[in-house]
Order: sequence, then C-alpha cells, then structure tokens
Amino acid sequence: MSPVLAPLRGAVVAPRGGSEPALILVAHGSRDPRSAANAAAVRDLVAAQRPDLTVRLAFLDLNAPSVDQVVDGVAALGFTRAIVVPMLLGSAFHARVDLPGLLDTARRRHPLLRLDQADVLGPDPRLLDALCDRIMAAIPEDTAGRIGIAVAAVGSTRPGANERTADVAARIARRTGLLTEICFATSEPTVRGATDRLRDRGAEHVVVAPWFLAPGLLTDRLHTAAPESTHAPTLGTHPSLAAVVWDRYDVTVGAEWELTA
Repeated sequence: MSPVLAPLRGAVVAPRGGSEPALILVAHGSRDPRSAANAAAVRDLVAAQRPDLTVRLAFLDLNAPSVDQVVDGVAALGFTRAIVVPMLLGSAFHARVDLPGLLDTARRRHPLLRLDQADVLGPDPRLLDALCDRIMAAIPEDTAGRIGIAVAAVGSTRPGANERTADVAARIARRTGLLTEICFATSEPTVRGATDRLRDRGAEHVVVAPWFLAPGLLTDRLHTAAPESTHAPTLGTHPSLAAVVWDRYDVTVGAEWELTA
C-alpha cells in the first residue's frame, strides 16, 4: 500500500553542516490525512520558534517521509548530530522498540552522524494544562449543572500502561475541580462506560477530552460512541507542544555535557 504523503511545506533548511544539532520530529503516522496535516502544522510551529535551526518531520509508518529518508537527508546536509524527538504521548512499543531499532540501523549507514533519541512528549504538565485549555474552551457557555470530563486515550495491552495513563485523568481532575473518568478508544473502560459513570456521579453534561495529538480514526470512534457528549479538540497545534518539543531537544543536547563534565 502506498504511504499517505504528509504536507512538506515549511521545512526549515539550515546551511550545510550547521553547528547546532538538527531536530527530527517523529510522528506515528496514520491513514487519516488529518493526522499527517496536524504533524506538519506542529513542525511549522516548532520551527518558527527557532528559525536558525534545522527542523525535519518524519513518520514511523503509513506516511512519508520515513525516518530513514529524513535521517539520510540530514546526513547529506553534513550534520554530525541530530536530536530525534518522538511526537508521542506515551512510552509504548513505538518509542521503546520501533524507533530505537530504526535509529540503530541508521547509525550503521551514517557512522559520522550521532543520533540521540529524546523522551516522548507526555504527560508533561504543560500538555496537561493544554488539555485543560481544550476542555474549558469546549464547554458551551449556556451549560447548566455539574460537568463531567471523560479523558479519552488510545489504550494499551501492555500491563500497567493504562493505569499510568489513568493518572492523566486524575491530574486533570485536580486541575479543573471537575468530575473526571478515564476511558480508552481501543480497550476497556470505553467512553460509553465513562460517561455512564460520570452521570451516576451526578454529571449533567459530559465533555470528552481526547488525550490525542491529532484527530483521526480513533477520535472519530469516540464521537460515534458518545454522540450526545461535547467533544473537545485534540491537542493539535497548542503552543505548549512547541515548548515541550524544544525542552526535550535542549535536555538531550545538554545530556552530553553532563556526561563529560
């Protein structure tokens, strides 16, 4: 199957062999074009904050350019180091196995290019605040009665992963003071179960808050399962995303100094 091409406009090009490491953003990839378009928009947002640095966008699957293609391009520009930031909210298979494997292969192709993988994005406190922004903006002004929040994430079959994601809902509850439940798009508890529990707890209006970077097939599934609820937007291009990305970049660059000090 041919990959879905992501928008390539706005790529930032640095002089050959720039002295600062290049930044390679790595998104998951999706058959839904909205996901690739959002990743490109985040790339543009990130690049605009530091126009003197090279920023590239790659995808793990289903979209182009691939990680291999982007790494090859960065090496061709003469860079000796690149920081790879996974645009992922959880440290699951893609961050722990898939991407490291791709980077190991790339290192063998380009022994003069140092590739350092940074931490994933979430659940950074700034992104939790961004989710709160999305929730509060989605609540209709004329809403009366108690409001409940169904924080919806992807879901995982890895033991303990869903429990750690459930902490996102607990932290959103502390930030907003609202009734909150966790639910998953691909596993139990479902969004329908979460909305039912919220209503049992006294919520008269439910907002589904997607713990997702971009809209896609899974957020559509949430809409279909809970059509009577208000659905907040995904994190999308919230400004906090760029701040977290650059923080991951800076921490990874700085780790070299800590090791050599």
